[in-house]
Amino acid sequence: MQPMDPRTLKDLLRQAWTAQLASVALWHEEDAPADLPARPGDGLVELVLRQHLKNFLLWHVEDRARRKDVDDSVITGCKREIDGLNQQRNDLMEQVDAWLVRVVAAFTAQKDLPEESRRFNTETLGAALDRLSILSLKIFHMREQTAREDVDAGHLASCRDKLTLLEAQHRDLSRSILELIDDYAQGVKSPKVYFQCKMYNDPALNPELYAAKPVAG
Repeated sequence: MQPMDPRTLKDLLRQAWTAQLASVALWHEEDAPADLPARPGDGLVELVLRQHLKNFLLWHVEDRARRKDVDDSVITGCKREIDGLNQQRNDLMEQVDAWLVRVVAAFTAQKDLPEESRRFNTETLGAALDRLSILSLKIFHMREQTAREDVDAGHLASCRDKLTLLEAQHRDLSRSILELIDDYAQGVKSPKVYFQCKMYNDPALNPELYAAKPVAG
């Protein structure tokens, strides 16, 4: 990976969350892909979109899981799908963070400080981009609500207010991410990957899985 300066990284981050917003609309117009495989030369935007796709798929499975007119087996299938997508989502969030840490480490003024002297943010850049991914989904679906013709004026007004709030939150978080890059460059903060260490999907760590004995045939 070539060395990158803060300005170039901020441009890439803007491209990443712009691509999140655009892909939500695209994937609703066309069938969303089941996956976006990694390719040689992929960078931040491609990695962010792979993570974003998991949120897109999760959103619609979560909607389906709340139906009351289907058999319980459908809901069970949704639950298993949600668990798998959540694991992939978190794994990809860590990959986004690892990519960003490698880039930021080249220009952060704290890179040569001992661990105990370095300062860290409460949220990683990968986690913040994950929040922007979810916000982009909320914005798209809330905007859909403002265009409905089968609801009353109160519903439309409420959804317009919520849409304004969501768009403001997206702007605020986007700005905070760019400010954090400046903090890294100035030595105010240092980047780090915080691994999720999810346990519930791991048969070696979930006691409900490793304690279960196979039923004799």
